[in-house]
Amino acid sequence: MPSLRALECFVAVLDHGSLAVAARHLHLSQPALSHHLASLERELGTTLFDRHPRGVTPTPAATAIDPDARAVVEGSRRLVRMGRSAAAGRTGRLRIGTAESMTAPLVAPLARRWFSDRPQVTLEVSEASSADALVAALEAGELDVAVCPRPTSWTGAIEVIGAEEVLVVCCHSHAFAGRATVAFEELHDQRFVHYAAENGLAGWIDALALRRGVALDPVTRVRHAASAAGLATAGLGVALVPRTALPEDPASIVIPLDPPLSRDVVALVRSGHDPLATAFARDLVARGLPRSGIDDDAPSSAREDGAS
Repeated sequence: MPSLRALECFVAVLDHGSLAVAARHLHLSQPALSHHLASLERELGTTLFDRHPRGVTPTPAATAIDPDARAVVEGSRRLVRMGRSAAAGRTGRLRIGTAESMTAPLVAPLARRWFSDRPQVTLEVSEASSADALVAALEAGELDVAVCPRPTSWTGAIEVIGAEEVLVVCCHSHAFAGRATVAFEELHDQRFVHYAAENGLAGWIDALALRRGVALDPVTRVRHAASAAGLATAGLGVALVPRTALPEDPASIVIPLDPPLSRDVVALVRSGHDPLATAFARDLVARGLPRSGIDDDAPSSAREDGAS
């Protein structure tokens, strides 16, 4: 099999018509270039150049292999360019998994910026209803980075984007309306808009209620946090909704818990050797969590860990 260096020497001699000039162009000594050409000629079993005092001329065999030799050399150069560009995070494919409530407020704004700043990078976004489902996809090699609440278990790289407050949502006619805060314990026996089992919020809220001795009264279960907020606003009951999932609905009554309740929002990176995933996670951290329209002066939240 001809070496790439031998093919580079062959193409350079074709282009310059001189062994000495080709050697200078490739930063080689002339004996080294001649050695590579001789190796290629032995591999092909034919002479490629006729030597004469004023330079060299290609033989019919050289003319025949010229297009393929150039294609191999250019393909190799393109491979190096692409590899270096990918290593620098300027090109490639990035598969992003996101919790459903975090696509629009967290991932979409950064994806829009990446489309502008990194046009050679292809972004593929998929959603899941729980952090643990995203971890499973990462471990299966189906995703490169995931944006979600902190999962039950993860041994790879993790970047904390911020702490997201979880708030009470109800309608204008509810007894909580007009309150400055609500204690979690006051949710006891309240009609509650809960989450479907596949949404990680369901288990997280149930575990919290169990620890605090609160019996919830689910009137319905939904998969999406935005749906829970909408049903609570419509008067079906109260809901606990993460800040990033709050709808821009003036009819919604949104009340902080006292003490405040929050969960970490993180970026999980499958491989520390993936420059695109690492860069995307770091850009998420730099942007931080978006703020909703409710009181920005609310007190800092005490986190309750759990997959949600």
